[in-house]
Amino acid sequence: MNIKTTLIPLLLFCLSTMMQAGNNLIFETDMGNDVDDALAIDMLYKYAHEKRIRLLAVMLNKEGEFPPQYIDLLNTWYGCRRIPIGLSSNSRGSIVAGTNYTQTVCQSTDESGRPLYKRSIKDYGKLLPATRLYRKLLAKAKDGSVTVVSVGFSTNLALLLETGADEFSPLTGRELVAKKVSRLVTMAGHIENPDYKEYNVVNDIPACQKVYREWPTPIYTSPFELGLQIKYPARSIENDFGWTQHHPIVDSYKAYLPKIEDRPTWDLTAVLYAVDPQDFFTVSPPGRITVTDQGCTHYQSQADGQHYYLSVSPDQARRILDYFIAKITKKP
Repeated sequence: MNIKTTLIPLLLFCLSTMMQAGNNLIFETDMGNDVDDALAIDMLYKYAHEKRIRLLAVMLNKEGEFPPQYIDLLNTWYGCRRIPIGLSSNSRGSIVAGTNYTQTVCQSTDESGRPLYKRSIKDYGKLLPATRLYRKLLAKAKDGSVTVVSVGFSTNLALLLETGADEFSPLTGRELVAKKVSRLVTMAGHIENPDYKEYNVVNDIPACQKVYREWPTPIYTSPFELGLQIKYPARSIENDFGWTQHHPIVDSYKAYLPKIEDRPTWDLTAVLYAVDPQDFFTVSPPGRITVTDQGCTHYQSQADGQHYYLSVSPDQARRILDYFIAKITKKP
């Protein structure tokens, strides 16, 4: 046996694991529009408990009073009360395909009429807008230490790029991102079908265009067609959470889909790639993703490009699904 050829891959694996363990991560979500956001944040809480990541903040790009209350509820339930919440900059309502589960779960009560799930924040009016919280956190972070995972709209990210110097940093938003962020991982667009108008893109086309045009770090995108190939099974929601009487993610799933069904794992794939990619995904060559005025996404290979998109083989899709079920059904 050649010891060097055995040890080198092991050392590289250990180095990769240590780098991931120190990974600062900010999560951008339109929590409430689809239930895959809720399953995705469950994974992030698990990773945080495993010390795989340090979850710096949850940034909302979903409007309304209930999304921040819902995140506070989850932070409390998962024992992560100190994770800050950034408020949405959205000024118009986004389309919800099913029930707004954030409101349903926040308003759930027990037999005596008391809230079913505890919360920790006393005054939600004191929460910072996402752009200001970004600047506060990034200014304190080590250079190149932050991964941003965006599974909703691009509104907050585009506005962050436009910010100027403030009490947190003398840098502009673009300069601050370039200095502190290592990469952006998104769930957005449809690469296989260049005429498809994907939900996260069309809810704020100008912002999405700006981010893909001006974001100064590499962008890794999990497109619509990837998550569509991997559906979280209804049987798991119905049968695999017997270790607790009440679970906010299960309740969210049932509120959003009164008739439980297998559901695509769009946002989960972006989280998985950001934290634990292993060999689950195939990464495209470097290129450039552009967003049309109609909200379609086009990829073109480009040697010096900073954009990449993910895809999976049938075998990779099966292994990812097994991973999701094991991770999400695990008691935190």
